[in-house]
Amino acid sequence: MTDISGLAPYACHAAHTRGRRHAEAPAPTRSDYQRDRDRIVHSSAFRRLVYKTQVFLNHEGDLFRTRLTHSLEVAQLARSVARTLRLNEDLVEAIALAHDLGHTPFGHAGQDALNACMHDHGGFEHNLQSLRVVDRLELRYPQYEGINLSFETREGILKHCSRANAEALEAREPGGVGARFLLRHQPSLEAQLANLADEIAYNAHDIDDGVRSGLITQEQLMEVPLFARHHAQALEQHAALAGAQQERRLLYETIRRMLSAQVYDVIGATRGALARAMPATVDEVRKTAVLVCFSPEMAGESQALKRFLFDNLYRHPQVVDTTGRAQEVVRELFNAYRANPGAMKPAYAARAASGAESCERVVADFIAGMTDRYAAAEHERLTGRRLLP
Repeated sequence: MTDISGLAPYACHAAHTRGRRHAEAPAPTRSDYQRDRDRIVHSSAFRRLVYKTQVFLNHEGDLFRTRLTHSLEVAQLARSVARTLRLNEDLVEAIALAHDLGHTPFGHAGQDALNACMHDHGGFEHNLQSLRVVDRLELRYPQYEGINLSFETREGILKHCSRANAEALEAREPGGVGARFLLRHQPSLEAQLANLADEIAYNAHDIDDGVRSGLITQEQLMEVPLFARHHAQALEQHAALAGAQQERRLLYETIRRMLSAQVYDVIGATRGALARAMPATVDEVRKTAVLVCFSPEMAGESQALKRFLFDNLYRHPQVVDTTGRAQEVVRELFNAYRANPGAMKPAYAARAASGAESCERVVADFIAGMTDRYAAAEHERLTGRRLLP
């Protein structure tokens, strides 16, 4: 299967992929990156994202974002930019859809709690866990563990990695996805784009969900220059949105404009960075500084928005109370399974009993794969206490 025509020379061409860990014959009608995307979409881990928290827990409302809807929004934004920059849309979509496969239940609260539980046992990084999911934990094929994705998709999934974990990856797979962290190289432009699209998407939808929840207001958001500017422009062009019954439509229009402004800024700033660096190949991209970027002005406005959300939404007393109880669920699940590995599902109990890996790592794999509601139900089953609805 040939690449889509018109890709830039510094884009990842599927015909030149560094391949899969387990060699496979090419598909007759799909490129390697299209196959990666399809395998991700059909994975169990991808389906579980629909019941995993973004900010608000699964039981708190039907319209709040989940890890699944977030991943779809990231993929949409990233594909739009990739097409304009002549990057590989299929690759950027695969990375975007897979980037949160290893996330715990209860969002960052669950991740922090599990990392603390694993402090003396190698820690827990959700990016590394996403790689574990696609490399090992998904069991769908008779020939190998995992779903055997291409190098470039796996590289993009591993957005962050500690040096210790990079060294461990390099020992198992010399020159593989851990090498760039040791060499201080960058990933492909498609991976860089998926990373920035992730930031753009969650800032925008956390505004929407935060206002919908009642924890933040549009009046508070007027402190944020990026929001205030596009809010004013929306009212200037659509005066009818000033009515009290139009607040939701005004919010949507403001967020739409913010998204468009950030997308166009990324396109312009990245084109400028590419013109200055003049990379001719993917390898040259990897040896330069990050090229997919905001302009300095937009980077500052994005940081101001993130600070606002951190101070007013993520640290809101109601969110802190809920995430505190969620962290207690994760800690108590970890301790219960560690004390009695047989309480896990049979496949995980068997792994723990085999001694091939630490019991703690098996427990972390089991908990990380849970949805919010399954984790809450398991906690109640094991402890007799209901901390979450």
